[in-house]
Amino acid sequence: MASAWNKLKKSLSLKLPSSTLSSSSPPSPPPSNGGFGDSNIEYSRSSSASSSSSRLWFSRSKSLRSPKKTCAICLGNLRTGKGQAIFTAECSHSFHFSCIASSVKHGNNVCPICRSQWNDMPFQAPSQPLQGRARITHDSLPADIHPQFPPNFQRRPILQPEPLHFSDDEPLSLLHTQTPPLPPPVLHPQGITVKALPEYPALSFSESSPSFAVLVGVHAPPLPEGASHLGRAPIDLVTVLDVSGSMAGAKLTLLKHAVCFVAQNLGPSDRLSLVTFSSTARRIFPLRRMTDAGREDAIIAINSLSAGGGTSIVQGLKKGVQVLEDRRESNPVASIILLSDGRDNPDFNSSNQHRIVQCTSSSVVQEYLNLLPPSTCLGNHENRNEDQNSIIPVHSFGFGTDHDSTVLHAISDASGGTFSFIESLDSVQDSFARCIGGLLSVVAQQLQIVAKSATHGVHIKAIPSGRYRSRLNDEGKNGTIDVGDLYAGEEKEFLVYLRVPALVINLEEKEEKMSLLDVMCTYKDPMSKEVVNVENIRVEISRPEVVSSAENEVSLEVDRQRNRVSVAEGIGQAQAMAERGNLAGAQALLAERRSTLLSSASAQAGDSLCSCLEAELTEIRERMANMELYEQTGRAYTLSGMSSHSWQRATTRGDWTTITPSSGGASGPISYETDSMTRMITKSQTLNVARASSAAKRQDFTP
Repeated sequence: MASAWNKLKKSLSLKLPSSTLSSSSPPSPPPSNGGFGDSNIEYSRSSSASSSSSRLWFSRSKSLRSPKKTCAICLGNLRTGKGQAIFTAECSHSFHFSCIASSVKHGNNVCPICRSQWNDMPFQAPSQPLQGRARITHDSLPADIHPQFPPNFQRRPILQPEPLHFSDDEPLSLLHTQTPPLPPPVLHPQGITVKALPEYPALSFSESSPSFAVLVGVHAPPLPEGASHLGRAPIDLVTVLDVSGSMAGAKLTLLKHAVCFVAQNLGPSDRLSLVTFSSTARRIFPLRRMTDAGREDAIIAINSLSAGGGTSIVQGLKKGVQVLEDRRESNPVASIILLSDGRDNPDFNSSNQHRIVQCTSSSVVQEYLNLLPPSTCLGNHENRNEDQNSIIPVHSFGFGTDHDSTVLHAISDASGGTFSFIESLDSVQDSFARCIGGLLSVVAQQLQIVAKSATHGVHIKAIPSGRYRSRLNDEGKNGTIDVGDLYAGEEKEFLVYLRVPALVINLEEKEEKMSLLDVMCTYKDPMSKEVVNVENIRVEISRPEVVSSAENEVSLEVDRQRNRVSVAEGIGQAQAMAERGNLAGAQALLAERRSTLLSSASAQAGDSLCSCLEAELTEIRERMANMELYEQTGRAYTLSGMSSHSWQRATTRGDWTTITPSSGGASGPISYETDSMTRMITKSQTLNVARASSAAKRQDFTP
């Protein structure tokens, strides 16, 4: 009976319309061949012969699959090969990239179809005539620049493959087509000035001196406060940033603030590129002009940074150098900012190379330097006499107390840059501000000081010039000092030691004056590219039969410079002793230099520079109290001071506040800080105060 009834139902189902069947019986789907196969297409086209249940199934099936065929925003076709990029979200729904990027730009961070919240967000950067640019996702950006997202919203960058060559720098020619020509440098009418002072105003004609000191120096006037970006040379700046696992948390947040500050203070003529390194290195932002659009994109890239992996400083530096070497056009100034909080741990094949990261001896440090690109280390050039102007200065920053200060100092020292020790993590932005305050004020390049003997028998014996290259020529008849770039407001001073002979003449024929040196200076104007010759200055002294007591008083300016050189040399010698474990010897040497300093004429006269030098010697001695303290902070503090003295340029040294010798009553180390640096640091500190105030207000309003 049951079998007969089943046969009857089967017969009726073939003859009756589907509308007469029970609504409780679900229709069976049509045959399928990969979703909508040929049989399914044929089935849908036979609409006149299709049952209502079949049409209902087709409609439901189509609505479920349509997001992969049609953009839910513009309702356009989503098939590939139609000339539009397609974005597929983590929820598997797809949209035209331009459509969904526009939606996200207006603050929509959920799927328009299923309303699920996304972690990976699409972002469409402003159109630029560049090649190989990477798209970066939004991150925690200021509200006035980018939309706000939920506090716990996590975003990760969507990067395009890195090009093999970084010849995708934004053309400088755009500047000339979009803005009027830059005016000449806004300098004081006298420009770069030269000074030269003898140690004593007189020397008895019957006496000779084997080491008569003459102070020679150059000074660049400061940029006017309102000169902005018009009075100095534009820069190509590459930041090489450590994003290893140890940078996670507060360190990375503070670093983002600091690099954003750099981007915000570059002008439209300046270009910025970002390189990050952990176990490997990657360029995450090409060399672009810091126009409003370029700055906005740079900030997006900066805020997309995340920490993880090991530390490969060499790979990061090589990548940063490649950015500058591969560029098609060049700004007058180029530099690299390198920051790391750890020790380089590359996977070397050679065990000898592996121990580089664990040893601080000079021979092993030299092995490390041999791994660096020739553009950052003159010693790695095949031609050791290579022009120093081709070397790219690397300004390195040791972040915290676990970084490798020996390596970072060696890198900066070999390249002509400075090494800074950021002991207090929240001062990283101020440290960057000090650095770019100088880099954004270059008013002279390839500056060279030339000193020539002005009288037969007067010979130059020595020119202690720190890390600046000096040469004696023609058996000491002339000497040169290669200074290179000079910042606005900067002053460089050097001692030139002469051998001055006694005069063998009749008293009736003796001369009242004797010429010792002719001092001159040449440099290239970075804006006009013209070579400028500064007027010659002649140094003269009296050669009386008897020197009066007034003429026997040493020049305080020469004396204070001798003190600076003596203290700097003593610090270097003490640091070498400390590295050998001889802290007692280092302490004794520093105490001896302090005693000599305090007994000098300039210190007795209350010279503020001497007060700064004394404070520095005291601080270094305290940080060399024991080996544990020395290795924790003493080494980095000492090396940052050595870097500052050897280049006569400001660095960040531990947690010392800014001290200027001219302020009087100083209690910290000499800073060599210029007005441009001070203004930039003040700007940074003002921003930090505003940021802290804003955070406090948000916390007060948090329920």
